[in-house]
Amino acid sequence: MSVTPFPLIEVSGSPFERGRQYGRQAKARVHLGVGHYVDQLKAMNLSRTDILDLARGYLPRIEEFDDGYLAEMRGIAEGAEIEPELIVLLNARTEILQLGRRRKKTATPDDPDGCTGAILLPEATANGVLVHGQNWDWKAECAETAVVLKVHRDDGPDFLTFTEAGGLARCGMNACGIGVTANYIESDRDYAELGVPLALIRRKTIEQEHLALAIKTAYCTPKSASNNLMISHAGGFGIDIECAPQESFPLYPQGGILVHANHWQSPVALSKLRDATVANTPDSLYRDVRVRGHLERGRGFLTRSHLAEAFFDDFGYPWSVCRPPRKSFTGNLSATVAMIIMEPGNGLMEVTPLPALNRTATRYSLTPESRVAVA
Repeated sequence: MSVTPFPLIEVSGSPFERGRQYGRQAKARVHLGVGHYVDQLKAMNLSRTDILDLARGYLPRIEEFDDGYLAEMRGIAEGAEIEPELIVLLNARTEILQLGRRRKKTATPDDPDGCTGAILLPEATANGVLVHGQNWDWKAECAETAVVLKVHRDDGPDFLTFTEAGGLARCGMNACGIGVTANYIESDRDYAELGVPLALIRRKTIEQEHLALAIKTAYCTPKSASNNLMISHAGGFGIDIECAPQESFPLYPQGGILVHANHWQSPVALSKLRDATVANTPDSLYRDVRVRGHLERGRGFLTRSHLAEAFFDDFGYPWSVCRPPRKSFTGNLSATVAMIIMEPGNGLMEVTPLPALNRTATRYSLTPESRVAVA
């Protein structure tokens, strides 16, 4: 499997124009990513018409949340020369894959995004700079479909996001020092109603100028399914929000360190709902412990390099923090697709593709400097 840096896509202008620029620059990766999910849905015995119908079902919800996002998706579709509904599929793929299973009553088990995330507050770092990052565990093929998107805005702070091509955001940070990462979690409350796609909630979070509004977005926006969101501010704040569709539960750093994998941790949440994640991600129960153990040993002297070493942990291989390409419960090839480490206060993002196979990161910046490879 080849390992190459993720391309940097830069866009500006109106939402539609930003989308068109994005679609043109990422056309090949957009088509490849759409193909992966269309094939997966067809394997559930859904027709192309079924797939487009599932995507159209989200249009009113997206328009109500932010009609600019629909304009941006239409622009991506025009630039990439693809149906707009398939760009909606990319931005709601977590929800649509689950709804597809439910529509056809398939017994196929979930294939969740894994992910191990961490925030290091200034009190825990060597230089007093907040560090925020995650390992993103998903389909190994997404190493060939993801991009780093830099958005120059006239209506808010610029931001930098790592995302699947055609997606509006996954994890990232903005010029106001706000960062966000996400982890898959499940509960018995999921998919009882149609909420805002999770990718768009993350996008809205890093569009905010103020931390309070970023937290409100993550905490209060209705969701179709559970999700864990980690939000940081360069001024020295971090919070983890375990979100059920209509209720959220906060967790805070201990000793300047906050770590989360893919199981529910809030005692309040666990008293009110059933954790449905561990059946598909049993390694979650030790991944966060392993990462915290690495970080605790360096408390007060931590850097981006220390966080990377924690994320490279191979205990329990191949069911490890740093996941090599391996078969998942569904038979898909799963891997840690990327390691993303950010310093929101400095506008720096380092991304390592397929870190179980490769230890060379590429540095991206919110400033005009070019991307560079780092050891």
